[in-house]
Amino acid sequence: MSVRRRRPARATAAAALAVAGALALAACGSGDGSGKSDNGGGSKAVAQGGEDFAKAAERTARMGTTAKPGQFPRTLTHALGRTELKQRPQRVVVLDVGELDNVVSLGVKPVGYAPTEGDDGVPGYLKKRAGSPRDIGTINSLNLEAIAKLKPDLILGSELRAAKLYPQLSRIAPTVFSVRPGFTWKENYLLNAAALDRSAEARAQLGAYEKKAKALGDELGPKKPTVTMLRYLPDRVRLYAKASFIGTILEDVGLPRPENQRADDLATEISPEKIDEADADWIFTGVYGDPKKTGRSAAERNPLWKKLDAVREGRAKNVPDETWYLGLGVTAADAVLDDLKGYLAK
Repeated sequence: MSVRRRRPARATAAAALAVAGALALAACGSGDGSGKSDNGGGSKAVAQGGEDFAKAAERTARMGTTAKPGQFPRTLTHALGRTELKQRPQRVVVLDVGELDNVVSLGVKPVGYAPTEGDDGVPGYLKKRAGSPRDIGTINSLNLEAIAKLKPDLILGSELRAAKLYPQLSRIAPTVFSVRPGFTWKENYLLNAAALDRSAEARAQLGAYEKKAKALGDELGPKKPTVTMLRYLPDRVRLYAKASFIGTILEDVGLPRPENQRADDLATEISPEKIDEADADWIFTGVYGDPKKTGRSAAERNPLWKKLDAVREGRAKNVPDETWYLGLGVTAADAVLDDLKGYLAK
């Protein structure tokens, strides 16, 4: 299987129509770019970070190492340059849940982890395998002193999350950054695996995931239902599009999307008054943080919501936010496939 060659090509092609003028980073997971809800009648595109998706995919495709298995020192090409690793890392710090998922899936228990703002710590779906990583702040408020005290020999993160801190982090330990979390999650996984000298294991897990996704698509047949990915965040409501973590999973299964979610963007934002724009055969809903602090109640009181076929017929389902939107790695992706199969393959 040639995951590294195939996925960047697909991502680059899919991103050819991406909008320019991205918005600033917010701590809302799934590699999100920020963007206040439009508070009006329509919807608007939400880009992810500071460059378009085609460029991000092209940069991601150039990353990695030419080192052979077991070969050290090795040099990793990554989002912010080149980093030499003198030996196989043993004490790894991860700066986001995507990197946490990646290393845990490869049998590595990190010594430090920075969760998303508002999270209690290690996500439930990874707790049994992640060990007890120390608190090093949050993804948008890293504690450099706490990281240094752990004496790591590798730091894994992303340019989108922590570019400004890269000089300080790289003085603490060799640091390897992906471009961003989200739609390049497979390439990010291979980059992290290359740093850990576990590339073969990563390719095997990605191969198993892709085989499972294809099998589900085949089981669902040629007339697959349309799927809406609806997520409530503080002060905004989003319909997730193709250039998101969950968007790549739906694409791998071959599940069609409503027209307003086919864009090569992270998401579109809608107001609660326009909740009917979430219309699809199936609606899968995630909630970031406390549901009471989002617009969910207002949206679901709207008569337009109650009139949607998916709602009336019991095909609007709540799904775990920590895997469907915040997971950003192969373990979460595998769990999403299990959930999709449980809902759709009947």
